[in-house]
Amino acid sequence: MKNPFRSTRIFLGEMVGELQKATWPTKTELRDSTIIVVVAAVILGVFTSISDFSLYQVVDLFTSWVS
Repeated sequence: MKNPFRSTRIFLGEMVGELQKATWPTKTELRDSTIIVVVAAVILGVFTSISDFSLYQVVDLFTSWVS
């Protein structure tokens, strides 16, 4: 049976090694990326709201014709 503490220690050591190889964004890159994500989320939210409202109106129109 494998020792779980040894396996965990090996995993954590390899994880730290890989994280040290990674390149991390600068503050400017992080700020710019965050702004892009927030703007994209707002645009997607507006598009979804407009689509939902429009489809609701179309369905309401058709159901009023049937009634």
